[in-house]
Amino acid sequence: MEKSIIEVNGIKLEVDLRTAKRVDTLRVGDRVKVMLKGYSSEYKVHPGTVAGFEPFENLPTVIIAYLESDYSGSKLKFLYFNSQSKETEVIKAIDDDQLDIEKANILQHFDKEEAKIEAQLDEIRRTREYFLANFKAYWPDMVKVGA
Repeated sequence: MEKSIIEVNGIKLEVDLRTAKRVDTLRVGDRVKVMLKGYSSEYKVHPGTVAGFEPFENLPTVIIAYLESDYSGSKLKFLYFNSQSKETEVIKAIDDDQLDIEKANILQHFDKEEAKIEAQLDEIRRTREYFLANFKAYWPDMVKVGA
């Protein structure tokens, strides 16, 4: 027999793990773990948080913001989890496992990405100003009729 003793609100219970079913109550802001199928048949667990609920009559959906981290940095993504979600599981995070979430490292990555995009915007603005200053001969000012 596969039985285990668990404690719920100070009460110890012996549970048959073969028939036990876990029921979670999720609220906006709760921490969750998202398991997604990656390349080939590899599954990866990502930290996330419940961002909202869409109570559609035919397909109620939980919106989850999750963090996908790899060697190149971290990306914030959204999962729309419902009964049609394939190769995806979501559970409430009930332990203190942070799944390699380092706030400073993630913010540093976002700061780098922001700086990169700001540099691209600066380059576009400089190019625009150069164009306006040096190509104005192609569009001479129009002379007003009757002036």
